[in-house]
Amino acid sequence: MPCVTYDDAPLLADLMPWSVAPLRPGRAWPAAPDAASLKARWNALLKAEGAERRALFEPSRARTLDSAVGQLPGQPTGTERLARAEGPCAEPVRVLAAPFDEQWLIPDHRLIDTARPELWRVADERQVFVVETADETTPLLATSLLPTLRTGRVRPLFRRPNGTEPNLAPGLSDHLADRLGSLPTPPDLLAWILATVRPDLTVPLTSDADVWDRGTELGHRMLWLLRRDGERPKLPGGRRPYVRAPLPSLPLTLHYDPEEETLHLDEGRISPVPPQAWEYEVAGVRVLEAWFAARTTPSDAGTLAAIRPATWPQPWTSELLELITVLALLAELRPLRAELKIPAPITAADLRQAGVLPVPGASRRPASVLDHHEEGPEGQFALL
Repeated sequence: MPCVTYDDAPLLADLMPWSVAPLRPGRAWPAAPDAASLKARWNALLKAEGAERRALFEPSRARTLDSAVGQLPGQPTGTERLARAEGPCAEPVRVLAAPFDEQWLIPDHRLIDTARPELWRVADERQVFVVETADETTPLLATSLLPTLRTGRVRPLFRRPNGTEPNLAPGLSDHLADRLGSLPTPPDLLAWILATVRPDLTVPLTSDADVWDRGTELGHRMLWLLRRDGERPKLPGGRRPYVRAPLPSLPLTLHYDPEEETLHLDEGRISPVPPQAWEYEVAGVRVLEAWFAARTTPSDAGTLAAIRPATWPQPWTSELLELITVLALLAELRPLRAELKIPAPITAADLRQAGVLPVPGASRRPASVLDHHEEGPEGQFALL
């Protein structure tokens, strides 16, 4: 029997049918808020030998120093076993490591327990990854970066590189065009989903063109802020948070003064910080506190994760200022989402009658995108 919601709104899982389980890194040290630390960690691993290298690596059932795995798609890393690996660290890549927390990752398949190569194959400048959060207020995140956060499933907007073959139910766009009078683009559909998705991951659709336009406009604004594309956003009135008192070389504490709208990093001060930015949470975790903790909580001595900047890098300050603005602006959009009324619904039953649902099984599986060789273990080419 088909799954029916209380008002028969279609499921996100039917509108964007191909999804991938989240990555399972297996160890924390191949990711960090700065790229330089990752290269230093790699060098420390290769300088160690025998049992010391094994302990530093932190083996798991999925990965040891003797695991034989191929390259991650699009990443020219070594494939010899780590027990005898040599050479420089693979160039770190930017990833979304936690909600609103962009970090760096060594893109080496030998270091990641479950890397989800199917996601790496479709990751490019046109891709948008939608990530389920299990949060009632922010059910979905959208990012241009490969997501490594361990929340819910990941749904790419496109099934192939270069923005080709949208990950949408076949016939959905054409059916909406018939009802709305114009053909929505894949980013339009994604914008509508972001603006209207419910905590149960159902997505109400409408045949009212004016409401559709309002919803997609709101969703495109959300998408722009989530992806942080283009010009740095500004707070209302052109305000921007600034460093009012210099940050210490390595701040250890974070607290917020709501009366002064000031964020204190030890004796350093940043303002204005709107209360809604400080209070912004995902899955019960305050985003700014989690972001700060990821950069200041010490790791166990003697581990690779303990190799980190000795002082607070300047780029972190710039990232923090932008994050404050993004959170404040996204918080302002929450009541607009709640106020969006959706008349003339297009229900799951309507989509079944139109032949859009159920989606074919092939739409829930990754597309074949292998147009080049990928290097397998020990330098051999993988059989594709």
